[in-house]
Amino acid sequence: MKIKCLIIDDEPLAVNVIKNYLEQIDNYEIVNTFNNAIDGLNFLKNNHVDVIFLDINMPVLDGINFIKSLEKTPLIIITSAYDEYALETYELDVLDYLVKPIEMPRFMKTLNKITKRLESNNRIPASTSKETPFIFIKIDKKKMKKIFLNEILIIESLKDYLKIKTFSGSYIVHYTLKDFTNLLPPGDFIRIHRSYTVAIDKIDAVEGNSVEIEGLRYVIGRSYIDEVKQKILDASV
Repeated sequence: MKIKCLIIDDEPLAVNVIKNYLEQIDNYEIVNTFNNAIDGLNFLKNNHVDVIFLDINMPVLDGINFIKSLEKTPLIIITSAYDEYALETYELDVLDYLVKPIEMPRFMKTLNKITKRLESNNRIPASTSKETPFIFIKIDKKKMKKIFLNEILIIESLKDYLKIKTFSGSYIVHYTLKDFTNLLPPGDFIRIHRSYTVAIDKIDAVEGNSVEIEGLRYVIGRSYIDEVKQKILDASV
């Protein structure tokens, strides 16, 4: 079963951006979109959704009062051009707050939050929650590629791009190393240099200020070396 999403936003551009992102992810389904909160409330009376992407500034009924009107609250992701409502909405237990224009790396973080929350609430079916962890990366203008995290060997910075090396191949994506590393489980990956993040369990050897992965050696940056060696030792316990 897929994660059912409802989009309520009166800005067509924002709706198209969210739809485009979600349509590239296999386990998400857009059940409907509305440009006002009243229609959204009426839809929810007879339909189940897992997640609502909700704009704040809308006519007749704004996003905050919409949330207060809900009898049963799905996960709420606020989408707004303004950040001044963040504190008030978090007091209403929204899961995340996205400021427009919404960039893909930031949106992917939100999807990770959704998955973790639904898993913790036992609302994702076992076949989905037990699937090998993965991430989607954009490899061209129209194509998203599923990458299983246990296949990633090393992520290398190439200025404004990254090379993601896996067992099955390499992929060039438009991310910063910092942003992409933040998408990964910190217990499984570690940044060893300003140019490299590696999978801890793929490290075959540590020698001096370098690690060996699949027969290749990668230098550990001077400012990273203590943390890297400690984390490798902790992982081996």
